[in-house]
Amino acid sequence: MPELPEVEVVRRGLESWVAGREIASAEVLHPRAVRRNTGTLADLLVGRTVVSAERRGKYLWLPLREGDSPVEDALMAHLGMSGQLLMVEPKEPEEKHLRVRIGFTDGGPELRFVDQRTFGHLLVSPLAVRPSRDVPEPIAHIAPDPFEESFDDAEFTIRIRRRQTGVKRALLDQSLISGVGNIYADEALWRAKLHWARPTETLTGKKVAELLTAARGVMTEALGEGGTSFDRLYVNVNGESGYFDRSLAVYGRRDEPCPRCGTPIRRDAFMNRSSYSCPKCQPRPRNGRW
Repeated sequence: MPELPEVEVVRRGLESWVAGREIASAEVLHPRAVRRNTGTLADLLVGRTVVSAERRGKYLWLPLREGDSPVEDALMAHLGMSGQLLMVEPKEPEEKHLRVRIGFTDGGPELRFVDQRTFGHLLVSPLAVRPSRDVPEPIAHIAPDPFEESFDDAEFTIRIRRRQTGVKRALLDQSLISGVGNIYADEALWRAKLHWARPTETLTGKKVAELLTAARGVMTEALGEGGTSFDRLYVNVNGESGYFDRSLAVYGRRDEPCPRCGTPIRRDAFMNRSSYSCPKCQPRPRNGRW
């Protein structure tokens, strides 16, 4: 599933293509892609102007304006496992798994939602009243991501040390910190020299700061390389893959040498997924807690 860097790459591409453009049409080719909407997508979108492209964690949305009215709702997108938002000239052939097509009054490139597995979706949603009108209602409960101005490092330190769980479980908890998924959790933990099962209540404030620095660092580097693409399911709005998979230190590197010490990377089962770590740089907790 795309994580923060991949979604941010898409957001930046979308903003450069759709901000300020008025929607002329919305065609749904698969109902599951708009399953949560309360009306037809065309009725909800046509005649409205896209203001910008925004993101929190793994979610992105396009605030919508009708005439001179205040912005009160947005077209929200969750990419799921295989969703893609592509900007394509209207005359170009349809993609195999095209689910939604949105056209604009200027006749320029249209926005296409492609999703092989149909786990993702598009939803026109009101913006949340509380705690602010910055995000759509369905994701108002999600914590800020570590790149947002509203993310409070000190508050995060307090909350993660209270969790009494493994540190990787805490990093994946979207009510605590959003945008970090399996890939970047493993990479951040490797950089911070923390085992994924380290009890959160044993973390010092200094170690939490190192972990946040590591998470921001690895995701910034990934963003600079267009994100991580293991296959063609993740691409940017121009259909191009990211290249950060070549720079991963531990994720997916089972039995390969640790870039820091040369010890073979270990793979452990974790929450129906995998965790990758260096047995030497990231020793297991000794108190038996998992």
